[in-house]
Amino acid sequence: MVSPKPGARRRANLRRMSEQANITTVQAIYEAFGRGDVDAILERLTDDVDWASEADSEIAPWHGVRRGKDQVPSFFEALGATIDVTEFTPLTFASNATDVLVVIRFGLTVRENGNSGSMDLHHWWRLRDGKVCFYRGTENTALTAALLTGSAAPSTGA
Repeated sequence: MVSPKPGARRRANLRRMSEQANITTVQAIYEAFGRGDVDAILERLTDDVDWASEADSEIAPWHGVRRGKDQVPSFFEALGATIDVTEFTPLTFASNATDVLVVIRFGLTVRENGNSGSMDLHHWWRLRDGKVCFYRGTENTALTAALLTGSAAPSTGA
């Protein structure tokens, strides 16, 4: 049996601690989202954060890229003005030293027309010095479009 190099065990322990700290930061963001506490979310972002839900889409008002902490509140404003969140359940977390990936079960009701549905969201968080510097979210954009426009019967999709 080969012994680990000196310091390898310590580095592995530090890496695991960093990974857990990153997950804890993301969990705190989700808890703040559940309370509607945007200020608590902003406290966990770098000033130069690159934030986007469906970066290349304009289907929903919350889609698109926001650069810098001062632009992020518009994401939450658009979300809150358009939908009511009926479910937000993180299903799994995966992490490494810098990134956290999360799958979330998400339910919504569109305020304007009452359409509702649910889907799985995928979140990718990158952290720097304990704060989020990069966020990307993906969702079922076909279902989002159908719910927002009322063009199709509400359904459940992953």
